[in-house]
Amino acid sequence: MPKHYRPPGKKKEGNAAKYVTRSQAVKYLQVSLSVFRKLCILKGVFPRDPKKKVKGSHHTYYHMKDILFLKHEPLLEKLREMRAYEKKVKKAQSKKNRDLAERLLSRKPSYTLDRLIGERYPKFIDALRDLDDCLSMVHLFAALPAIQRVERENIQVDRIHNCRRLSHEWQAYISRTHKLRETFISVKGIYYQAEVEGQKVTWLTPHALQQVLPDDVDFNVMLTFLEFYETLLAFVNFKLYHSINVKYPPILDSRLEALAADLYALSRYFDANSKASKLDSEDIGLSGSQQVEEKHEETKLEESELRLAQLQHQLPSNEPGALMHLIGDAEGNEEEDTNTRECRSLFKNMKFFLSREVPRESLLFIIPAFGGLVSWEGEGAPFNESDQSITHQIVDRPTQKHTFLSREYLQPQWVYDCVNARIVLPTDDYLVGRIPPPHLSPFVDNEAEGYVPEYAETIKRLQAAARKEVLPMPGVGTEDLADPQTLLVEGIIDRAEAIEAAEKKKKMSVLQKQYHDELKLELQGTQYPSIVDTVKQNDAVEESFSNLLQITEDADNMSKVVMPRKKRKLYEAMQIGKQRKRAHVHLLKERKEKIDAAKKS
Repeated sequence: MPKHYRPPGKKKEGNAAKYVTRSQAVKYLQVSLSVFRKLCILKGVFPRDPKKKVKGSHHTYYHMKDILFLKHEPLLEKLREMRAYEKKVKKAQSKKNRDLAERLLSRKPSYTLDRLIGERYPKFIDALRDLDDCLSMVHLFAALPAIQRVERENIQVDRIHNCRRLSHEWQAYISRTHKLRETFISVKGIYYQAEVEGQKVTWLTPHALQQVLPDDVDFNVMLTFLEFYETLLAFVNFKLYHSINVKYPPILDSRLEALAADLYALSRYFDANSKASKLDSEDIGLSGSQQVEEKHEETKLEESELRLAQLQHQLPSNEPGALMHLIGDAEGNEEEDTNTRECRSLFKNMKFFLSREVPRESLLFIIPAFGGLVSWEGEGAPFNESDQSITHQIVDRPTQKHTFLSREYLQPQWVYDCVNARIVLPTDDYLVGRIPPPHLSPFVDNEAEGYVPEYAETIKRLQAAARKEVLPMPGVGTEDLADPQTLLVEGIIDRAEAIEAAEKKKKMSVLQKQYHDELKLELQGTQYPSIVDTVKQNDAVEESFSNLLQITEDADNMSKVVMPRKKRKLYEAMQIGKQRKRAHVHLLKERKEKIDAAKKS
């Protein structure tokens, strides 16, 4: 008898009834594999990993409730209708009936994902929690070249333009409200982290380089994800823009859009909205009849859009305040937290100019988010390079054609390091032609990793000096101040480090006690104790510490003996991980010592 034999007429039970394979699900729904994959992506249905795989471990399993969930989806009927319509178009084209084919293509059915967004994200906070992959995907496609050759991979140029528009709208909101918190330049791209309504959102943007489309990537799956993420980000931008009383979608200056200055155009749009709101507040004091008439006029969409566009075109193109009006508008907001106020004033009263070789879009996004004024080399810029009020010029070339003595010429890394440190760092190490300090990641906890780079300690001291705090002396960490026995039990340090720290602490305590005793005896006018007594006291302290170490080791061994095998294996795996971390830290310290020795020699 087979292992999974089921008599006829008996129902399935257990995992055989709860889970089905992908081929069974496709057959049950009567759709193709591509349609099934698209439905799963749009509905958020993922494969499951049952404990008992009835059909074998080489199959992909789905929960039967998820398949029934897809069966009653209205989008499934719409996809079937579109498939039937495509067959009609293909039949008309094969019969060379061009008129019928054109009529059918002009009336091709379509669908929207608005209902799915509301179904998957009932609250706005749920959408913000799931925004990391969405932003990374949209920024990835926004960096693709908007030319016809990308259409060979079924990537339409209109979708690339839409991704660029959505990404710039998101960046403009983050820059205006000063919600950016961390940034880091890596080989993959530039990482950003913002805090929106208490949720931390992290995304990755690729470098502004020539993008090559690989052949081993299934773009159809990525485009399905992109289709959902475009709708999601549009809803999020709509909600965020209305939360700051800005109309969405924004109306941008076509001249600035043609010059690829979308972020600057969005900032001018914010400025126009602020002026429009001020004019509306001034009109409140008019008579009652005039207020009624103006309310009827404001209901007309065309007139309001025309008024907004006129206000935007009235702004001079070289007005610095138009670029960074995002900073001035938020001064009256009393609900800002401490981080937002700190970020808004980081680059206050600083004026930046970007040379053409630096990453312009990234710096145009970061500098206004932290309170600075910025311009660039090219048409549509708010001010020129010859402006005498410029305080910092960001360059990445060793030599300059002409220099101004009233400004500092710095490398782009200085801006990113200042943002992560939340203070204006000294500019000596970032001058043009010098090797800058290491670019440290703000997403790594150095204390948890067990190794603090030297430049991180320097930044800590600069931060403490800016906040007028007092830090311990160099070389004295938390391990020196805490009890070594406690640190050993908690697994923060190993046994050799515990012995070394205990000896150091013991010597300090003995010397301190001896100093106090000598002061007391000197005040009393008696003789100092002999050296033999001091040595005996030190031996007693050493013996007590060795006894404590032995007690700790015995307790560890006893606890491991009474552990179940599963927990003991887990504990051993944790110890192996800690040993690897200590070995990595030891390797980093050895490298640092070698580098220091090479510098001295």
